[in-house]
Amino acid sequence: MAAPAAQKSYKAQRTHGTQPFHAAQRVEAAEPVPAVVTGSQLIYFSSASENTSRFVSKLGCEAARIPLLPKDAPLLATRPFVLVVPTYGGTGGEGSVPKQVIRFLNNPQNRQLIRGVIGAGNTNFGDNYCMAGDIIAAKCGIPHLYRFELMGTPEDVTRVNQGLDTFWTRLSQTQK
Repeated sequence: MAAPAAQKSYKAQRTHGTQPFHAAQRVEAAEPVPAVVTGSQLIYFSSASENTSRFVSKLGCEAARIPLLPKDAPLLATRPFVLVVPTYGGTGGEGSVPKQVIRFLNNPQNRQLIRGVIGAGNTNFGDNYCMAGDIIAAKCGIPHLYRFELMGTPEDVTRVNQGLDTFWTRLSQTQK
């Protein structure tokens, strides 16, 4: 995936990402840990099942992972990115967004740089299928670009790669 030109001006055009997730959803680390800085345009969270991680590795592009454990150093984005996130089970969306992702998005810099979300899920969740992507898209004012089940299919990999290329190209053209 080619890096977009002139990402800086896009940040100034957007007003999303200024409000943190609801206070009840905030997750605070016990002690501050220095952040791991990333310039990746694809950031993802994967639970211990590694399903989302396996999907992202099939994309063949540089990606950064949001830490699984609270004691691990937090991730800090330095350029616009698309987030890939699984949905946890929950009714009516409650508990759908992993706590690690909430912590990541409660960092104002990360919130300002998110440009889209791709949801992973399990159709067994019914109406909650890829709900985390829907919630993040609504709260951050960004598009929910794609949905895939579990580890994704070869068709999902092709569509996401093509879609991300198109997305970043269009985004860079709107910044001129």
